Amino acid sequence: MTEPEGALLVVSAHAGDFVWRAAGAIALAAERGQRAKVLCLTYGERGESARAWREGKSLEQIKAQRREEAENAAAALGAEIEFLDAGDYPLRQTDELVDRIVRVYREVDPTVVLTHPLTDPYNGDHPAAARMALEARVLAQAIGYPAPGEPLGAPPVFFFEPHQPEMCDFKPQVLLDITSVFERKRRAMECLPAQQHMWDYYTDLAKRRGVQLKRNAGPNLGLPHDTRAEAYMRLYPQVTGELS
Repeated sequence: MTEPEGALLVVSAHAGDFVWRAAGAIALAAERGQRAKVLCLTYGERGESARAWREGKSLEQIKAQRREEAENAAAALGAEIEFLDAGDYPLRQTDELVDRIVRVYREVDPTVVLTHPLTDPYNGDHPAAARMALEARVLAQAIGYPAPGEPLGAPPVFFFEPHQPEMCDFKPQVLLDITSVFERKRRAMECLPAQQHMWDYYTDLAKRRGVQLKRNAGPNLGLPHDTRAEAYMRLYPQVTGELS
């Protein structure tokens, strides 16, 4: 058997973002035998761990909890995970942090990149992560950039769906069928009890996007009634020799 081509890199602002928004894509890549790597810039310890704060836990306890939850979720999906512990609320761009991301790009050499959209009026950490992911991608392509590894190619970038898409200028340009791996996504979500209120929300969203996937695919594919999907936007043009 030949090794599957390419790798998937997911740049996530917080420890839970990759699960809600892209777990289906991650699980599909892993099932194909591709390398799937999640890069969490922060643990989401300040802004996305309200339950733990109310329980009286310390900052370091919360970081440890969120790390363990995210590691369990990544394992359920078949992905690697790395944490940069850059601090959330606010997540601030620095040259050092961008350089660390560049080095991950060079090491993983992804053929697909997933990250947040560039607009989110409710959570500035999300677009901050996206801006750094995009800047690092460009720098990783530069032959003269001083980081180990070969210059990056031009992996397409997909923005995964934010929590309030209408407010984030998000349009579901790509609908990904995740029906075959949805139970893995649900198990990964259940690895995040710190944000238990999100479990049913993203289960329902997968159902709604599944309905839209079937509507756009047409009636001839014989898709099941319980089709589940994730929505994405492309940043760069699709390069193809055939329109389909």
